[in-house]
Amino acid sequence: MKELLRTNDPTVIAFATALLRGEDIECFVLDVHMSVLEGTIGLFPKRMMVAREDHFQASAILRDNDVELGQS
Repeated sequence: MKELLRTNDPTVIAFATALLRGEDIECFVLDVHMSVLEGTIGLFPKRMMVAREDHFQASAILRDNDVELGQS
């Protein structure tokens, strides 16, 4: 697995997930339950992971749809 996206914005995660699944690219979001530790203030970003072999295509899909890769 390779990190594709890191963000504090849940709408970006939902949009990116929908885009990738529409192209049959499996993704997995890490750190979803960190809000228990942080008190739901959105301090810790969530990370979206994809398989190494899908990373290039997934990056292109997100860039084509104006999703910033990295931290937001």
